[in-house]
Amino acid sequence: MADIAARLGEIVGAEHVLSGDAIGEDYTHDETLTVEAVRPAHVVRPGSADEVAAVLTLAAETGTPVTARGSGTGLSGSATPRANGVLVSFERMNKILEVDTENHVAVVQPGVTLAELEERTKADGLFYPVYPGELSASLGGNVGTNAGGMRAVKYGVTRHHVLGLQAVLPTGEVIRTGGKYVKASTGYDLTQLIVGSEGTLALVTEATLKLQPRLSHQATILAPFPELATVARAVPRMVGSGLGPLILEYIDAFTMGAITYSADLQLGIPDEVRDKAQAFLVVMLEDNAQSRLDEDVEAAGALLGELGALDIYVLPGSAARKLIEAREKAFFTARTAGADDIIDTVLPRAALPEFFAKVLQIAQGHQTLVVGCGHAGDGNVHLAVFQKDPEVRHKVLHELFATGMSLGGAISGEHGIGHEKKRHFLELEDPDKVELMRRIKGAFDPKGVLNPGVLFD
Repeated sequence: MADIAARLGEIVGAEHVLSGDAIGEDYTHDETLTVEAVRPAHVVRPGSADEVAAVLTLAAETGTPVTARGSGTGLSGSATPRANGVLVSFERMNKILEVDTENHVAVVQPGVTLAELEERTKADGLFYPVYPGELSASLGGNVGTNAGGMRAVKYGVTRHHVLGLQAVLPTGEVIRTGGKYVKASTGYDLTQLIVGSEGTLALVTEATLKLQPRLSHQATILAPFPELATVARAVPRMVGSGLGPLILEYIDAFTMGAITYSADLQLGIPDEVRDKAQAFLVVMLEDNAQSRLDEDVEAAGALLGELGALDIYVLPGSAARKLIEAREKAFFTARTAGADDIIDTVLPRAALPEFFAKVLQIAQGHQTLVVGCGHAGDGNVHLAVFQKDPEVRHKVLHELFATGMSLGGAISGEHGIGHEKKRHFLELEDPDKVELMRRIKGAFDPKGVLNPGVLFD
């Protein structure tokens, strides 16, 4: 490995290669709760696609495992390196190469963070709408995991906004896919194959991202409901109302109590209403005209009342921002409270009531606390599982995933499989599909050097 370190130094400069004790703790893990941290043999910080290509060529030649890392905010363990491997950190490749206001795209390197792109696009009246809840997350990491977030109900997830990529194959070739155009029917869609592949097929060195016009007015409605099932039944009606919510989130009473306490947030809900509420629906609407927004808020409030809400609260701007921020930090609140795992299963919106009923049965059957919140508008359920016994916890998770899949869903809606959910994925997914994925992996990565152990054994 010392020889590899020297050769890596020749590629990127010795100052951009870290080895042994020089590798900081932050490089050894992402935010996943159940995957142990691993210190790689080397960390390399390339500055260009050509340097990435040279690193991968060396890895293929020597059989050295390679793991890519952005900001390390992922929740699947896919950025966890191998002890005998190289971690490629994209912290130096952090430039916004272009904001094209006529084609409404941004061209960015993988180390650019959401916060940096948000700040850069403000002056042009544009924004990148995918927001998975952590502004320090890198665009390269978001592309790798097909990140989603609260705005997905209106704008979709990462793959809906990636128009093109520059990517380095594990065989050393640098390719470009897609471009600034919004549609194509020309061969296989390699862009979308690489998006969400968790660093197992190629390393993204540049992304062309679709931007949206920035609307000037927003309003947030909080609706407490007497039962979680009532909230779940309300979701399809809200989505189908034509109001086009920017955010449509459910939060159960346990989680609402935790996040508001953690944020020291008072929402002005009377005690008698709060005591009856078992779940809450958060609806954010947006428009360019305040008058149209006011009409939509009134219509949304009336519909929520018809759907069984105990009351309707239009939150002041400061309270709305604090509530959304607290919801975004729900993972960290759950972790602080002692959650042993977080899942993000996804299923058809109409299946939410049945799923929640079965979640309660599974939790009670294994004497496990399962609570949470989620992007109800797109059927993405985030559940915190409190169960110290690893064998019992595995059974709980397996039953939750199997239930979601039986209702037409999938194991992960936005976090990815990584190392963390691999056992469940391999046991529950259609084996013919898994085998096809293995063949695709083999075509891209014949030496198996990119992120070995992620998705497959």
